[in-house]
Amino acid sequence: MNVNLPNQFKISKKSLIIYTSIIIICIIAIIVAFYVQFYARIEISSLIGITTKEEFGGKTEEEIEELKAGFTDIFNNSLDSEEVDYTNKKEDASKQLVYTKYDVKESKLNSYDMGIHIPYINIRSDIVNKYNQEIEDIFVKAAREILNTEDRNIIYTVEYVANVHDGMLSLAIKSNIKEGTNAQRVIIQTYNYDLRNNKAISLDEAIRIKKLERNEVKETISKEVKLEYQKAQDLKELGYNIYERDLSSDMYEIEKSTEYYITNDTLYIIYAYGNSNLTSEMDLIIF
Repeated sequence: MNVNLPNQFKISKKSLIIYTSIIIICIIAIIVAFYVQFYARIEISSLIGITTKEEFGGKTEEEIEELKAGFTDIFNNSLDSEEVDYTNKKEDASKQLVYTKYDVKESKLNSYDMGIHIPYINIRSDIVNKYNQEIEDIFVKAAREILNTEDRNIIYTVEYVANVHDGMLSLAIKSNIKEGTNAQRVIIQTYNYDLRNNKAISLDEAIRIKKLERNEVKETISKEVKLEYQKAQDLKELGYNIYERDLSSDMYEIEKSTEYYITNDTLYIIYAYGNSNLTSEMDLIIF
């Protein structure tokens, strides 16, 4: 019986080049994937030429959400100051530009539980004098009234955060007050002062300082507040009690927005509805 054996299998030069190229590409892909996973932590999208769109003054949506989630953690009762001597601006040269004037932790059974850190702005200025008086009228007055209460089960806390950057002092104060079964109320007051020119800093100026587009800021405020409004309406339909935002209010205009906190790389615009209502609801617009 004759058996015909096949001719020896041969690979053409062209096929060899193609197969070799594929193998090299696969090896490179494996190496890149390994490096990205364990060392570089580079986004795959950037490797293939796709850039992630950044919103709101250079921050991604993920970064903004992280800043919102961590907002209450920034209140550390201290001043973060750059290495510049502002002694000539101070009332008391021995103290910081912002220091804790009232530091009280006290409780009385069935009456109150208080933990307050109320700051004082240590600057010689008529404008700052008004700031300090407002802090007294809002936060210190409330503490004194609570200390004289009986059987009201009040929880009252006050915290602040301050920083000095590029000649700007920014201070934010947050208080929480909860009485009995009433809703919790959160008040946030902010104070922004130009140390070089001895004047208050408006939100418009803060927007220019942060090199943001005014129209973009305005549109972002409107979009974010409308989004929160819709979320609240959805909860209302499910039977929850909500705080009703008034979208027609001029409080959302840049000229009327009074609470904002500035750091070296972030601008917080704050709509704390508890400033005038019994609620802890607030909207944060972050750039």
